[in-house]
Amino acid sequence: MADHEGAISRATSRGRSAPRSAPGAGVSAEAFPAVLLAAQAGARWACTNLWVDHAPAVSAFLRARGSSEPEDLTSEVFLTVFDRLDSFSGDEADFRTFVFTIAYRRLVDELRRRSKRGHTVEWDDELDVRRSPSAEQEAMGNLTDASTRALLDGLPPDQRNVMVLRIIGDLTVDQIAEVLGKRPGAVKALQRRALEALRKKFSAGRTPGAASVDSRE
Repeated sequence: MADHEGAISRATSRGRSAPRSAPGAGVSAEAFPAVLLAAQAGARWACTNLWVDHAPAVSAFLRARGSSEPEDLTSEVFLTVFDRLDSFSGDEADFRTFVFTIAYRRLVDELRRRSKRGHTVEWDDELDVRRSPSAEQEAMGNLTDASTRALLDGLPPDQRNVMVLRIIGDLTVDQIAEVLGKRPGAVKALQRRALEALRKKFSAGRTPGAASVDSRE
């Protein structure tokens, strides 16, 4: 645990001054197996690499979904990830699903606790968006626009979860289904309804010319 906490501490300090990069840019798919094995063996550099590669997207997801302290919750998520690392097997895509499943469960726990206390949180206007080009981006426009983010935040919870995981988490339909505990078909339906609802709210100048849904599985 101490090694993992040290890796997180150093990675967090480094991340505050380092430029942001696209999700998955830090560890290539080819290098991931070696990095994973090293992290499972307790190598601090490997744990730090996994943090740098995935923590920004996790933090952005938690912030977009209303976490009151997304950076702290991200640290909690990765402490859990590292504690359970010995039980994980799979490739980089599987690891991303593994990480976001833990992140989603920690978020649900936080929101449930706050709900019992009657605490509310305003939308954070400094959303750190981490995403790669997709059909959702074309449909929704630029998420750095506060009004568009407000539209996203106005979606029903299930639809909002799907869209945030797709755009910020950069997860596939199958990965989101695993994270949320839903069938892929249900995730596709939620995504379709969310896009339809967003299109109806767009101004004429921002409405996409045609409907488009990312087919990545």
